[in-house]
Amino acid sequence: MVREYYERICAGDQLRQNLIALRDELKDEKSRREFAYLLGGDFSKLCELLKNEDPKIRKNTAAIMGKMESEDLLPILFDTYKNEKTLFVRADYLKAMSQMDYRPVLGALRERLSQLRQMESLPEERKHIQEEARILQEMVTRYEKKEPHRFTGWHQPLELVLVTNRCQREATARQVSTGEITMLAGGLRIKGAQVAELCKLRTYREMLFPVKAGTASISAQQAARIGSALAKPVLEFVRRLHQGDGAYSFRLELKSRTEQERRGVLLRRISDAVEQASGGALLNSVSDYELEIRLLERRDGTYLTMLKLLTLPDKRFAYRRESVASSIAPVNAALVAELARPYLKEGAQVLDPFCGVGTMLIERDRAVKAGVMYGVDIFGEAIEKAKRNTERAGCNIYYINKDLFSFEHGYLFDEIITDLPQVTENHPLQEIRGLYRDFIAVAGRYLQPEAVLVLYTTEPQLVKEALSGRREYETAEKYTINEKNGTAVFIIRRKAG
Repeated sequence: MVREYYERICAGDQLRQNLIALRDELKDEKSRREFAYLLGGDFSKLCELLKNEDPKIRKNTAAIMGKMESEDLLPILFDTYKNEKTLFVRADYLKAMSQMDYRPVLGALRERLSQLRQMESLPEERKHIQEEARILQEMVTRYEKKEPHRFTGWHQPLELVLVTNRCQREATARQVSTGEITMLAGGLRIKGAQVAELCKLRTYREMLFPVKAGTASISAQQAARIGSALAKPVLEFVRRLHQGDGAYSFRLELKSRTEQERRGVLLRRISDAVEQASGGALLNSVSDYELEIRLLERRDGTYLTMLKLLTLPDKRFAYRRESVASSIAPVNAALVAELARPYLKEGAQVLDPFCGVGTMLIERDRAVKAGVMYGVDIFGEAIEKAKRNTERAGCNIYYINKDLFSFEHGYLFDEIITDLPQVTENHPLQEIRGLYRDFIAVAGRYLQPEAVLVLYTTEPQLVKEALSGRREYETAEKYTINEKNGTAVFIIRRKAG
């Protein structure tokens, strides 16, 4: 069909419809090769169409020329772009040039971007100007090697929020030795905190920084105002905490009651306004961004602004590069170990009978230095991954690929710490009930008198059932981890004698 569409175009037959059809046909690589062979380097007809009085004909012609990926077309497209008066067409020239090596005109594109950043536009023009600026920014940054900014605010007294487990915020709060703490629903707000101290804690999920950036309602009408209000405080904050020149790349996240389909439009409008208000010092990026700007809608419709700094490396769980579907999250394993800390013994002999990829044992060792540690699991892939994770963590753990009930050992353990198996489609309730019962029944053969069991489970009722009537055990503590699904941690003592 490529030849037919082009012949109709050359004959002037229904130009707009046939250009659109040809453009769509050229999405296929084979069709592009066929069209290039058909043209034989003669782009005169396409160049003629760039002068057509119909802007949609110019728009679709530019799209077709871009698919040719011929640098011979670059000066033609660039000159036409410079002289184009219809705003909604300008972006299509840029998209076409972006598929070529456009470095010969990069300086001019950079200058045009600077002009757009400073341009005052009418409301009806703003959408098209922002789209043009966005594509220009992508083109300019593609050929610029940017040095990342370096976080330097380690010892500055700051206000920040640690997002923690909702049910066990105190486990993190009691580890904080400086600053003024306020309990929030999902974590801690700390004033006068030092990042150097807090980044060592292992029981928080995220570290966020509040930014005072206005209180407008989140709506399409307020998008430009919100973006303008964000730019200055965000830029001042990140510049105070970093070294390095150049723009900061950011990603915008919106948590609101706005319908999903409208949210994308809002995000784009706010991001464009941030870029323009910052004069290009803050640049929206879908990948490799340094800042995550989160807008959290309050009940009254106004918003709260939080920053997550990707320049602040989180290396707490860098060892855990490998996992399986059932693996416990490292921060949850760290929380389990922290809750159990008063019951853990330095130099203890420790067993994890359902060790998975080793996370629970590694976090146990981080909380209180253990002695000899053993991990047992029937899943061979998990054992191999556990070995690699453990090597990266610098721990000394022996792993055995075996069913717990056939595992034998020459001496007794001081502790069992484990993430108990869950009820799943492949492991139904009755199977897991029996597993818990059998595990509690045989655990004693591995344990010293007065040993401790630390059990993380999504099925607390099954743990209670398994312990029922077992007089050799007593529950010292039970901590709720997730109220919705009932996940809990049991700390159980084995009685002496």
